[in-house]
Amino acid sequence: MISQLSWKIGGQQGEGVESTDRIFSTALNRLGYYLYGYRHFSSRIKGGHTNNKIRISTKPIRSIADDLDILVAFDQETIDLNAHELRPGGVIVADAKFNPVIPDGSDIRLFPVPITAIAEELGTSLMKNMVASGASWALLGLPLDVFNRAVEEEFGRKGAAVVENNVEAVKRGSDYVLELAGGPLDEFRLSPADGKQKLFMIGNDAIGLGAVAAGCRLMSAYPITPASEIMEYLIKKLPHFGGTVVQTEDEIAAVTMAIGANYAGVRTMTASAGPGLSLMMEAIGLAGMIETPVVIVDTQRGGPSTGLPTKQEQSDINAMIHGTHGEIPKIVLAPSTIEDCFYDMVEAFNLSEKYQVPVIVVTDLQLSLGKQSCELLDYDKIVIDRGNLVSSVPEQEEKSLFKRYEFTDSGISPRVLPGMKHGIHHVTGVEHDEAGRPSESAENRKKMMDKRLGKMSQIKISNPIRVDAPYEKPDLLIIGMGSTGGTIDQARELLENEGITTNHITVRLLHPFPADAIKPYVDQARQVIVVENNATAQLANLVKLHVGGSEKLNSVLKYDGNPFLPSIIYNEYKNVYVDSKELV
Repeated sequence: MISQLSWKIGGQQGEGVESTDRIFSTALNRLGYYLYGYRHFSSRIKGGHTNNKIRISTKPIRSIADDLDILVAFDQETIDLNAHELRPGGVIVADAKFNPVIPDGSDIRLFPVPITAIAEELGTSLMKNMVASGASWALLGLPLDVFNRAVEEEFGRKGAAVVENNVEAVKRGSDYVLELAGGPLDEFRLSPADGKQKLFMIGNDAIGLGAVAAGCRLMSAYPITPASEIMEYLIKKLPHFGGTVVQTEDEIAAVTMAIGANYAGVRTMTASAGPGLSLMMEAIGLAGMIETPVVIVDTQRGGPSTGLPTKQEQSDINAMIHGTHGEIPKIVLAPSTIEDCFYDMVEAFNLSEKYQVPVIVVTDLQLSLGKQSCELLDYDKIVIDRGNLVSSVPEQEEKSLFKRYEFTDSGISPRVLPGMKHGIHHVTGVEHDEAGRPSESAENRKKMMDKRLGKMSQIKISNPIRVDAPYEKPDLLIIGMGSTGGTIDQARELLENEGITTNHITVRLLHPFPADAIKPYVDQARQVIVVENNATAQLANLVKLHVGGSEKLNSVLKYDGNPFLPSIIYNEYKNVYVDSKELV
C-alpha cells in the first residue's frame, strides 16, 4: 500500500472536469484523506484546455506533487499536455471516443473506456464525468458506496431519477475499467486514512467564512478572477446573519461603498485582484486620510493589465504597499494556509478598527482557488475588537464640533457613529484639524501626518512570521509567502536527505515589514533564498530594504503563470548551495 497518490483530470472547459474533480475529492475527504488540489483553467467560459490535479495523502500536505499516478483524459490534448508528468507505470484512463494515443516509448498503461458512449446509453453525454469518476475510483480499490454518497449529495436536489442514473454511470465506468485492468491496481492501493473529520475548501471560501465570523455584514464588490468565489460564498451566507452582498458597477464604487459603510459602523469588506486593486488606490488613500477602517482582499493573479487572469502570480506586493499617492498608514497581511485565510480575516477586521486604517489581505490564485484539507476551525479563538469606538459623547460646553481626529497619547482618535448625540464632525479628504475642518496650517499638517503615520510603530499582530528553524546556523534560510510554504517544506525534505540544513520563514505581515523578527534568522544563516512568483523579486527587495543581508541573499523566481513544484525549488536550492563559495 502507498501513503500518497496524485490524480489529474483534463479536457475542454465546460466538459465537466470541475464537477468530476469535486465529487472525486469529496468522496476522498469523506474517507479522511488529506487533499491538496490545483486547478489549471483558461480565461474563458467554455473551451480551452483545463485540468484539475489532486494530491491524496494519509498525512497533512500543502503542495501539489511533481509527478502523477493517474490521468483521466477527455481528449487527446490532455494526454499531449500532461502525460509527461506520469511516473513510470502510471495510468491513463481515456475516452475511447477519440482513439487515444500515448507517447512513443513511454512506460504508461492506457485504459480506453467508452466514457461518452456509456453516458449516452444512460440518456445524456453530460454523465460522462460520472463514468470517468467511477473508472478512476475503481482502480484505487476504494469502496464504491462512499463515492455513491458523494454523488447523492451532488445531485440530490435534482431528484431521485437523476441520482439513480449518475450512480449507474459510476458503476458502469467502474465495471468496464476493472474488466480491462483485471481488478484494482495493487500499486495504487492507498493505506487507510486516519478517518478524522476535516474541512475541505478553497481559500476564498475560508476568507468568506472568516469575514462572517468577524462580524462582516456587507460585502460590496465587482466580480473578477480569482476573487469572485468570495462574493459567491457570501451571497449565500450573509443573508442568514442579516447581511448582504452588493455587486457594484466597478471596483471604485465597491471600495468607496465599503469605506462609507464602515464609517457608518457596519463591518464591510471588498475583494478584487490586481486590476481592481489599481482602481481602488485613490479611495484607499481616502480611508487612510479620514482614518476609517476598511478591509480589502487582493487575490493576486498574473499581470500587468489583464495579464493572465487565471494563472498564478505574486506580483502585487509593491502596489499594495506603495500604490497610493501620498503617505498613509496601512496593514498588509499575507495568509499562507486555509486556516490562515479564516483567522486572518478576523484579525484584519480587528486591526482595521483598532488602528483605524485600511487593511489589505493578500492571497494568490493557488491559495484562493486551490482546494485543500484543513483541520476543524476553532471558533472559540474569535475575539471582536472594535477599537476606540465610543458609545457616548459628553455635551460640549461651547457646542463645538466633536474632535474625531483628536491628538491623543496613543495616536488613536475616538471614533463615533453617524447620528450619535454631540458627535457631529466634518469628514473630508483634504487635510483637516481635529474636528475634520479643512486646514492648510503647516503646523497642523505636520502634527496630523505624524499622528497618522505614528500608528505604524504601534501595530502588533499575533504572528507576523511563521518559523520552522531547527538549526542555529543553517546552510540555507528559505523565505517565502502565500501558497509557496508547503512546496518549500517538501523541497527542504529532499535537501535534508542530502545533509543540507535548512530553516524556513513564511512572511505573514508584509507591511509594516517585521524586520526585527526576521533579522536574527538572516544573520544566522550562511545563505538566504527568497522564493516568490514574480519577475522583479519584490519580497526579496523588502528583505534587503528592511533587514539587509543582500550579500548572501538569492532569489528563486517563477512568473510563467504556474505554481512552484517541489523539484524546481529543490534544484534551485541545491544550485545556491553548491555555487556558494562559503559552502563549498
